[in-house]
Amino acid sequence: MARLLIPLPFAAASASSLHLAVSRLPLAAVSAARRECLFGGRVVGGVVRAPARLSKRGLCAGAEAGDSAVTVEAMEWVKKDRRRLLHVVYRVGDLDKTIKFYTECLGMKLLRKRDIPEERYTNAFLGYGPEDSHFVVELTYNYGVESYNIGTGFGHFGIAVEDVAKTVELIKAKGGTVTREPGPVKGGKSVIAFIEDPDGYKFELIERGPTPEPLCQVMLRVGDLDRAINFYEKAFGMELLRKRDNSEYKYTIAMMGYGPEDKNAVLELTYNYGVKEYDKGNAYAQIAISTDDVYKTAEAIRVNGGQITREPGPLPGITTKITACTDPDGWKTVFVDNIDFLKELEE
Repeated sequence: MARLLIPLPFAAASASSLHLAVSRLPLAAVSAARRECLFGGRVVGGVVRAPARLSKRGLCAGAEAGDSAVTVEAMEWVKKDRRRLLHVVYRVGDLDKTIKFYTECLGMKLLRKRDIPEERYTNAFLGYGPEDSHFVVELTYNYGVESYNIGTGFGHFGIAVEDVAKTVELIKAKGGTVTREPGPVKGGKSVIAFIEDPDGYKFELIERGPTPEPLCQVMLRVGDLDRAINFYEKAFGMELLRKRDNSEYKYTIAMMGYGPEDKNAVLELTYNYGVKEYDKGNAYAQIAISTDDVYKTAEAIRVNGGQITREPGPLPGITTKITACTDPDGWKTVFVDNIDFLKELEE
């Protein structure tokens, strides 16, 4: 997805100057047939007419959170919006080393790489399939920055593999770090292992059969699990897929997403008993999610207690529409217009 989100430099940007650099290349037309198929519009004279619910302007940006009519409309719309996790963005200290690890040890493919010397950063997109249908990682290397603080809030990424033990042996042979040997998860039967990449990001390897979405989880820690679940259900339109409490080890997890775990990437929220706040560091950045309407998305986030850090609208220089926000725990998310996303990919 061209340059929708990303330089995300080492120095954290303020909400008013969020770094969301974008491509200045002209947008290529998305095929009418493809857009009609994906977004349910109809083709009239070669132009895709959006469905009625997409053609209306978003909710008034200035509406008060207490306005019940606005709240109801926003909540109803969120339930109908077509959303999926697009990619997760984070910073690394040696891009080539990380790409080598991900491709040789984790089986990912380098989808594209882009250097922006005038802004002193390079991006690389990696995953298990094309960006228009798969959740992928977006790595950011800022010139001259060799290390970052991952903090205590970010947990891990999850990857589904058919043979955990075999994958671990490969990682060991390549010099990778294994922090938990393969074996059943505590209190369950699923076989898992934990490894670290060259920058110290943890990956949970989960033994599963063939899946269309091997990059399957992002785990973040939260200070109030019920509050977080409520926010992601109402503001983001996610479904609570399952919730599990482990009183022996004093934590509770909630799996949130837009479809079943075996076929979709999901967000794993973890609450550790008594821990209300975490150090988020400066390494992990944000998740990008698709939406049919960034204006309505922003309003739903507002009325459900989220903070808009980038007002909805087109990015400078191109027509790609986005909005950015933080959840009640301060985790960042960017929403990207569905049709604009496809245009970016077809450049």
